[in-house]
This record gives sequence, structure tokens and C-alpha cells, in this order.
Amino acid sequence: MDHFRTIVSMTSKTPQIGLYDKILTLGSCFAHSMGERMLSSKMTVMANPFGVLYNPHAIHKALRYALFNEMPPPQTFLQHHDVFLNYDFHSEISALDPEKLRQTLKQVIGSVHYFLKDTQWLILTYGTAWTYIRKDTGERVANCHKMPGQDFEKVLLSEREIVDSFDTLYQELMTFNPHLKIILTVSPVRHVKDTLELNSVSKAVLRTACHTLSTTHPNVDYFPAYEMMIDDLRDYRYYKADLIHPTEVAEDYIWQHFGHRYFSDALKKFAEQWNDIRAALVHRPFHTSSKAHQRFLNDTLKKLEALQATVPLEKEIAFVKSQLL
Repeated sequence: MDHFRTIVSMTSKTPQIGLYDKILTLGSCFAHSMGERMLSSKMTVMANPFGVLYNPHAIHKALRYALFNEMPPPQTFLQHHDVFLNYDFHSEISALDPEKLRQTLKQVIGSVHYFLKDTQWLILTYGTAWTYIRKDTGERVANCHKMPGQDFEKVLLSEREIVDSFDTLYQELMTFNPHLKIILTVSPVRHVKDTLELNSVSKAVLRTACHTLSTTHPNVDYFPAYEMMIDDLRDYRYYKADLIHPTEVAEDYIWQHFGHRYFSDALKKFAEQWNDIRAALVHRPFHTSSKAHQRFLNDTLKKLEALQATVPLEKEIAFVKSQLL
């Protein structure tokens, strides 16, 4: 045998993500971590602007607010202790004043609306098929915000419900932005609070829904981040201490395969150049005034100046110049 692990087959996809393409990521904390990697790679990305959203229904609902540039209805707002929140968004979107919360939501929803108008790529990461329904209104929520458990009913979304919800959203998205391409992923983060058994049930529902969606819509693709973590890496050394979230090494591995699958040749070339420069920028020498380090800074400056016509690098150039003697 040439190897002792099951490697997920990864082939290039067309069309590919270009150097100047705009990308919107929404969904679980895995969507956030991938979005942050794109930002650090100088890509034009709006990363998880609504905060972490776990289930497909919540993700689709937040997207519809942005599509139509509409505010959530009054019954979705709540107060927990002295903090004002909204059931359709993560707790990072909160305020100590209800009007301040409304203004924040209006700004976030509006910014996503205008960004989405000419975005080339939408990346959705589904985390769980388990949802919580408010007993007082019958509405599904994105986040319970630590309100009493007896106020909610825990319900598993079916594949049919996810597919139907996405199909409606898909038609609205295509009307709003006909050139949009969508990448679906299932988060490799394990929801062990649901128990391992029910986490497996949830992931299975998400995976079958993604399979249906990616095989019935021509501009919807599935990226196997979940399979890479569970079937390729499949070792606790690739999980953080909580045994739930992937380590940085695991995320880097998945990120490299994402680039191989979707990045254009121009973006791959730029990413390779930028990775070298970024490593140089975080280098911390013992002797900043040494001749060797000053040569290193001058070399880094030349590389930055060679790339500044490609992407904005004013801050990085100023940072290096500030260290030159």
C-alpha cells in the first residue's frame, strides 16, 4: 500500500474564484474561520456578517432579510437581563439599548444587501439540522440566547424542509443576482451537546440535503470539508482541546484543498506570493537594527511594492518602512 488513510478526491472546478471576485460567507463558526482565511489572503470577502448561524433555516432567513433589505419583525426582538437581542441573529449582534440594536441590524442587513448585488460567490456552511421553535409564536429561532429551555421545542429539520427552503431562496437569489455561484459545506464541528448519536443524525440530514441541492442546481457545488475532517484526517490530534473544533492544522489542510479546487491560476499564484510575504511580516527578530534584519526588511519591502499594483498594500508597506533605519 502507498498510503494508510482515505484521502478525499479533489478535482478543480469551473468556473473558478478569481483574484478580484467578491465572496460572501454565512453559517457556522467554520464559515467564519474560512472567511477569515480569505480576508488574510487579501481576497474581497464579507465573512459571516450576521454572526454564527447554525441551522439552514436560520441561514436562509437571514439571507432573505438581506435580499429584500428588510428588518426582522418586532416579535423577534427580546431582552435578556439588560441586553437587547434578536432571535434571528447571533448574540454578537446585541446592544444595551433597543434602538441601538435596531440601528446595528439595519446597518448590517443593508451592507449585506448591497454587497450581495454584485457578489460572484456565496458560501453557506450548515452546522446542524436541529432547530428550536418558540412555543409562544411557533417561529424557529437562530439562537435561544440562554432563555429558559421550556420556552422552546427542539425539532429536527427534514431533508425535504431544507431543500424546499433553499429552492425558494435560490429563485430569489437568481432574480437578485443571476451571476451568483453557491458553494455548500457541512461544518466538521461536532455538536456533542445533542449527543454523538443525534449529531450523526443531524449531519446525515444536512449531507443528503446538500447532495440533492448540488445535483439539481447547475451553479451550486458541494465542498467536502466534513468528509475531509471525518474520513481523511479522522484523528483527535486534529481537534482542539474541546474535542469538537478542528485545530488550525486541520483548518489549514482543508483550506489548501479548497484553494486547489476553486482558485483560478492567477489567484493561486498570488496566494503563494502573499503567503511568503505574510510570514515575513509576522517575523519578530531579536535585533531589529542588525544588518541582516535590515536586509530582510528591504527584501520584504521590494516584494510588497511589486504586488501593490495587484492589491492594496499601503498598511503593510508603511509598517515595513517604519522599521527601516
